[in-house]
Amino acid sequence: MIEDAFVFDCVCHVFNFDKSNAFGKPGEMFIDHLYAFHQVLNAPGEKTLSPEEYMRQWHPEEIGRMVFDESPTDMIVAQPLPLTDLFKDGLSSWERCAEMARLYPDRAIFWGTINPLEGKKALDLMEIQVKEYGARGFKLYNVRYDYGQPFPWRMDDPRVAFPIFEKALELGVNIIGVHKGVPLGPQPIEHTQAWDMDGAAANFPEINFIIFHVGLPFIDEVCWQLVRYPNLYASIAATVNFVTRSPRVFAETMAKLLFWCGEDKIIYGGETPIWHPRGALKAFWEFELPEDIVAGYGCGQLTKEAKKKILGLNLARLHGIDVEAKKRSLGLAA
Repeated sequence: MIEDAFVFDCVCHVFNFDKSNAFGKPGEMFIDHLYAFHQVLNAPGEKTLSPEEYMRQWHPEEIGRMVFDESPTDMIVAQPLPLTDLFKDGLSSWERCAEMARLYPDRAIFWGTINPLEGKKALDLMEIQVKEYGARGFKLYNVRYDYGQPFPWRMDDPRVAFPIFEKALELGVNIIGVHKGVPLGPQPIEHTQAWDMDGAAANFPEINFIIFHVGLPFIDEVCWQLVRYPNLYASIAATVNFVTRSPRVFAETMAKLLFWCGEDKIIYGGETPIWHPRGALKAFWEFELPEDIVAGYGCGQLTKEAKKKILGLNLARLHGIDVEAKKRSLGLAA
C-alpha cells in the first residue's frame, strides 16, 4: 500500500475512555469530544465504533494489532498523557505505555510524561521514567485543572517549564512534544495557543520541540514559529485525518507547512485508537495537492519523497535511528 516507505507513528495512546476513569463532568466532556472526533474524521471504509465499543479501557495488545498487523506502520511512539487532574490514570497512563514498549521492544518507543506544576515530584518521575523504563522523549500538556477549572502553565515559564527542560537534557533526552490547539473538554481556547513556543525554542536550542496537531486552528501562527526556529517541528497527528473528510482543508494546511518550514520538519501521527490508522495512511500516500493550491501557495507538490520523510524518516532522524538497519532487523529490507 505504501511501497517502501518507513512508517514511524509518533502518537499511539493506550487510552482509558471508560467514564468511570473521569473525575466528574470535565473529564467526561473530554472523552465525549474525542469520541466526536472519531465519528466526524473516521476514514470512509473504516468502522465507526459505537460509544460502548469506544468508551472503554484499551489495551496495548489490541493497539499493537491495529498498527502493526492491520496497517503498514513499522514503529510507534507509545505516548502517555498527564491529565491526572481529569482522569484517575491520566487518560493514557505512562505505565501502560511503558508496558507497550516492553511488549514490542523493536517497534515501540516509550515517551514519558509529567505535570511540571508538581515541581520536584515531576523531576523525580522524569528520572524514574528514563532510568527505569527507558523513556526517549516527553509529552507535555499545558492546561491543567483544579477541581475542573482550567489551570494553565506556559512552555516559556522559567520557574515551571525550564527546570523540566534542564532535567530532560541532564537525562540525555532532547525530544519534547506538547499538545497545542485542538481544545478538548472545558479548555479555554486561548490556553491552547502556541505563543509560548518561542521562548522554549530560543532558550533550549538543544531540545527538539514537536508541536502536536500543528496547533490547529492556529496554523498560521505556528508556521511563523516553525520557520524561525530550527528546533521546532510540527506533528500532523489528528490533522492527517482531514485528508479524507475535508481534503481541501488538509491541502491548505499541508501547503502552508511545506511553504513555511518544508518537508523535513513535518511528522506523522496516527492517534490510534481514536482512529484506525489504516484509512488515513492509505489516503495520505495517494494524496496530491490540487494544482491551484500548489500555484496559489507556491509550495511545490507533496511528492512521494516528501511523504516518506513525513511518514517516518523525520522522526527516525530525531531519534537517531538508522532506518535501513532497522528495516533489516524487522525483515523489511528488499
